[in-house]
Amino acid sequence: MAQIRLEKVSKSFGNTKVVQDLTLTIADGEFFTFVGPSGCGKSTIMNLIAGLEQTSGGRILFDDRVVNDLSPKDRDVAMVFQSYALYPHMTVYENISFPLAMKREEKGIIDAEVRQVAARLGLVDLLSRKPRELSGGQRQRVALGRAIVRKPKVFLMDEPLSNLDARLRTEMRGELKRLHQELGITTVYVTHDQGEAMSLSDRVAVIFKGEVQQCEHPIEVYRRPANTFVAQFVGSPAMNILRCSVKQERPLIAQYGGADLSVQAAAPAGAREVFVGIRPEDAQLSAVGPENAVPVTVSVVEPAGPVNWVDVMWEGKKLTCMSRPEEQLQPGGTAYLLLSPERLSAFDAGSGTRI
Repeated sequence: MAQIRLEKVSKSFGNTKVVQDLTLTIADGEFFTFVGPSGCGKSTIMNLIAGLEQTSGGRILFDDRVVNDLSPKDRDVAMVFQSYALYPHMTVYENISFPLAMKREEKGIIDAEVRQVAARLGLVDLLSRKPRELSGGQRQRVALGRAIVRKPKVFLMDEPLSNLDARLRTEMRGELKRLHQELGITTVYVTHDQGEAMSLSDRVAVIFKGEVQQCEHPIEVYRRPANTFVAQFVGSPAMNILRCSVKQERPLIAQYGGADLSVQAAAPAGAREVFVGIRPEDAQLSAVGPENAVPVTVSVVEPAGPVNWVDVMWEGKKLTCMSRPEEQLQPGGTAYLLLSPERLSAFDAGSGTRI
């Protein structure tokens, strides 16, 4: 296991800066995830940690040892790729055993290690098969097995579940969580799926344009997003953002469409406008509302099992809200929106940062 420290790490391709002065520490034994949209630089960060790319500036340290000039092999990392990267002509046994064979371990040791890993991953009955005879989930387990058998200091996983269907992806999330709890190996994970990041990670770094927007526990990122980008990227459906006028600075009372929104925050001195963020699950709709509820017009109702996601129009702005199915809201009808002050977020109207 290893602590990983990035100190002012940058990476450019030609005149394009992909990673900019990245500084953070990944704790020994932590499951740490970089999440962000496609092209934000998260896979480049992974490749820099692995040694597959050279930094343009800054230092990368494993346990206080600078590794910038070390090869991936000498960094003692094991990578699991989106494409699985299995050898098609080898059996499952041979694929898993390959790293040990390259280290010229004794056959008895190799056999014991492979069978132990195969048992942990439910692959014992598949050891004689070739990758083409396996399902996507089974291939991913083989790729994990090949990484685990090396007993590396660090696991690096780049979009490892993106090729799986929804059910298998959920199953493999649980598998990864269990493996990390059992093995305790420092794991660096890259994904664009914020649901994966939230469910797997000890901490999440949200990346945009090569810069960390927020780096905290997943619940903190979800409940207290650092800016409007994080607010709208993390969460599905995305957070609603309203541009509101400031009626009172402290405590903040924001006004939208004639309605007063009380927010547990304080507006910057002299601010005329703020953004107010509302999570869809915190925007509760009902067919009949109390006096302080806001009437809105229903446009789309999307059943989602125990709840309905409902798009409504409020003063020309579309909001995604939540209702119980028994409310039986209909497109074109009126619903009543009730908001709780403690569930609202406020952001500076100029910079988009949380206030």
